[in-house]
Amino acid sequence: MLVKTYGSAVYGVNALTITIEISISAGNKYFMVGLPDNAVKESLQRVESAIHVSGFRMPRQKIVVNLAPADIRKEGSAYDLPIAIGILAASGQIPADELENYFIMGELSLDGSIQPIKGALPIAIQAQEDGFKGFILPKQNVREAAIVDGLIAYGVETLAQVIAFFNKSEPLEQIKINTKEEFLKNIGNYEHDFADVKGQENIKRALEIAAAGGHNVILIGPPGAGKTMLAKRLPTILPPLNLYEALETTKIHSVAGKLSAADALMTVRPYRSPHHTISDVALVGGGMNPAPGEISLAHNGVLFLDELPEFKRTVLEVMRQPLEDRKVAISRARFSVEYPASFMLVASMNPCPCGFYNHPEKECVCAPGVVQKYLSKISGPLLDRIDLHVEVTPVNFTEPASSREAEKSELIRARVIKAREIQDHRFADKEDLHYNAQMSTKMVRKVCQISDAGTTLLKSAMERLGLSARAYDRILKVARTIADLDGSENVELEHLAESINYRSLDRDGWAG
Repeated sequence: MLVKTYGSAVYGVNALTITIEISISAGNKYFMVGLPDNAVKESLQRVESAIHVSGFRMPRQKIVVNLAPADIRKEGSAYDLPIAIGILAASGQIPADELENYFIMGELSLDGSIQPIKGALPIAIQAQEDGFKGFILPKQNVREAAIVDGLIAYGVETLAQVIAFFNKSEPLEQIKINTKEEFLKNIGNYEHDFADVKGQENIKRALEIAAAGGHNVILIGPPGAGKTMLAKRLPTILPPLNLYEALETTKIHSVAGKLSAADALMTVRPYRSPHHTISDVALVGGGMNPAPGEISLAHNGVLFLDELPEFKRTVLEVMRQPLEDRKVAISRARFSVEYPASFMLVASMNPCPCGFYNHPEKECVCAPGVVQKYLSKISGPLLDRIDLHVEVTPVNFTEPASSREAEKSELIRARVIKAREIQDHRFADKEDLHYNAQMSTKMVRKVCQISDAGTTLLKSAMERLGLSARAYDRILKVARTIADLDGSENVELEHLAESINYRSLDRDGWAG
């Protein structure tokens, strides 16, 4: 007897429907075809044990399992459940009349319990697009799938529950989630707040500008000056995720297996802070079974690289293209996948190995030339993609001891949202352009026009401070964002002057 069950394979952040065909005939061998990997091939032992524990029998006949389409590689253990249900239906132990209406996915344990899978959300979206009635999956993943409208999501804990459902002896509980309600429930619910930071008003201002224009930023200062504390609070002043961004972000974390059982939808912008020992594959994504890296997990959020010069140079260089394209393509011999990677890069660094170069009170003990060598670990092309260079100075005792309340993230976020709305209107006819940091050189010339006095100021500043040519466009982009925060239609002299201050590392002689 031939029976078909349906599951899915995840490629990138999208899914593809897989038909699991099971044929039982005379003989005594078990065949698995359709480009399965080792985890799929090993399913026989898990399936057989789970079927026995559930009170049913494993047929002692020739069983052929085909995973179609047969030219696409199938990976992982999530095909255990559809294979087990297909074997039971093909051997006549459960009816097969309802199988065509459901996606079935899940890893089986030897005792018949069902383990969680990765990529439940993109699989659920694919099931809904293909017109399936429902999706039967592990209980730990059911909230991810339940946010897809028009699809019934059943969370199961054991193989016996699924068998009872198809035998019509025991119904499964449908999990329902109101997507809009779930989205609005936790939106803007952040653990940190800028009100926690005493002093550092100039740094807060720089991060507000970065958030308003989507600019990448690097913080340079001695240990303990508050660089990490400030970076952690940057997501709290970014505009809240819209529903499309929330779904897109949730899909990536679902594919990576990073969502907890309690999560249905990510409503807070992600903040990722990998250690400096990270490999280039872990940062951009890849591996034998290509998985999203840290830059994709930070999509629509913030990627914080603490102590930037300590990262391996090869790791930093692989970020150059994703920073420009806002996506990363991972190619293998048989296929390639693409992950989105539109993130704000926030980096921090000490100004020198000892950490006290340019410190107002402590003396730098680094040998001559060491500071320049330390800074040169960051390549010009990478630095070229960072718009704001901000020097962070330590706060004195009176600031943290002060009882004066600092400005809350909520108030800063309101100004950032207002500036982003101006940019949305400005770039309404540009599909891939949403904020100032994404402007091309041609767009900068069009949007960031300055007066003759502004041109004179910029020329003078570039000559006097020894700014490089690459700093020109960056200064204009940041000045345009400062003007948007002020609600100004034109880029004025004060906007340019403030923007020029955020190019510390381009100054001649900054490091001696």
